[in-house]
Amino acid sequence: MNETSPLQNTSRREFIKTTGKLAAVSALAGVALPRVHAASSDALQVALIGCGGRGTGAAGNAMDTHGGPVKLVAMADVFHDRLNGSYNTLIRQYPQTVDVPDDRKFIGFDAYQKAMDCLRPGDVAIFTTPLAFRWVHFTYAIEKGLNVFMEKPLTADGVTSLKMLDLAKQASAKNLKVGVGLMCRHHRPLQELHKRIDDGEIGDIILMRGYRMGDAIGSAFSTRWPGEPSELLWQIRRFHSFIWASGGCFNDFYIHHIDHLCWMKNAWPVRAQALGGRHYKSNAEGQPYVDQNFDAYAVEYTFADGAKLYMDGRCMHNCASIYHSRAQGSKGMAICASNGDYGPPSMTFKGQLARRSDLIWRSRPIPGQENPYVNEWNDLLDAIRNDIPYNEVERGVMATVTSSLGRMAAHTGQELSFDDMLHSDQVFAPDVDKFTFDSPAPVRADKNGIYPQPMPGMFGKHEYPVSV
Repeated sequence: MNETSPLQNTSRREFIKTTGKLAAVSALAGVALPRVHAASSDALQVALIGCGGRGTGAAGNAMDTHGGPVKLVAMADVFHDRLNGSYNTLIRQYPQTVDVPDDRKFIGFDAYQKAMDCLRPGDVAIFTTPLAFRWVHFTYAIEKGLNVFMEKPLTADGVTSLKMLDLAKQASAKNLKVGVGLMCRHHRPLQELHKRIDDGEIGDIILMRGYRMGDAIGSAFSTRWPGEPSELLWQIRRFHSFIWASGGCFNDFYIHHIDHLCWMKNAWPVRAQALGGRHYKSNAEGQPYVDQNFDAYAVEYTFADGAKLYMDGRCMHNCASIYHSRAQGSKGMAICASNGDYGPPSMTFKGQLARRSDLIWRSRPIPGQENPYVNEWNDLLDAIRNDIPYNEVERGVMATVTSSLGRMAAHTGQELSFDDMLHSDQVFAPDVDKFTFDSPAPVRADKNGIYPQPMPGMFGKHEYPVSV
């Protein structure tokens, strides 16, 4: 297989010609753009679309920033209990900056429009729904002239990835600022590590390793749909279980290590091969799991220069917990995340062993900038208030496509190129922009209540049969 870069081969060049490079500073240099931001003395108004745990956290992070006043003024979800729970949490923590009366709380699949209609051009919409809705909400925000913070991952399939890249180009053309919730890029120790690797401190990167192996978490494993709420709403509530809603647990759980390790390399892989399987097909009570995830993944990514990235993920109880990332260079090695998605300290060493005697550098906290979730909001709002070009969507899509490539390689049992993923014809939620409470779910269970599951080697380059 030709090991050319995803940004160099013919189909990739054609893709760039279609969607445009999104380097805002160079692409828009000299172009008169509308100034879309609030004056520094004005409070930026925020609408929260998607009121689960991550949405509640993101809204709180926005209000924890230090560059100027931020006010939450509208909320939207498809579940009353999630909206109310989020509101109650936020009003307790931020009583002075939450201003969401009942007439600015919206329920339904069109609630995102109503929430964004409460904002002025230059305000900020937060998108923390399952990823299938990301392009729908982003389209409306661009029409309304709104800046955006959207949570990762961004897409589950190639068709939607191309659509998101085109929308990103439209957002940049309107001078809108867009942040993507890959917070590791805003973690100050990782920023310093990236600079040190760029400066040659550990030589040329040859091998990188990411591990997220722990208990089954979130909604990744589901037993049979109980019959209520509707099958569609149940799948949204248990979004980790369904590829259409989350990209599956591989995308949602492992994307942070994939993103920050590719950042250290300053490249995206050109191909992947992988292993994975469903070792446990029922819970402790004997109820069968009906979701679309494997419970273990091992992906080998290859870069254009032959370097490798290994990403190992496991969701199993009572197994060894391993959760960190490493980069091996020709002169030394780096600990990127010591624990978790980004947990400090980051370190560099002479040679390939993490020995104290070989330590070159160890990160130190920067007071007031320890939390990357707040840092990413400070960076976004600074760009809005000071009218600095800022659009993280291309990088967010590339990280998401790379994650999806690993998932697809494991689920199909095929060695796949980056372009195989990007140009795959399998669309997981083709009618998501038309969903109502009466809509059927994007995937339907068989007579035993089990959803289409990946079976490597059975469906070619499709992750499950498209006819089901």
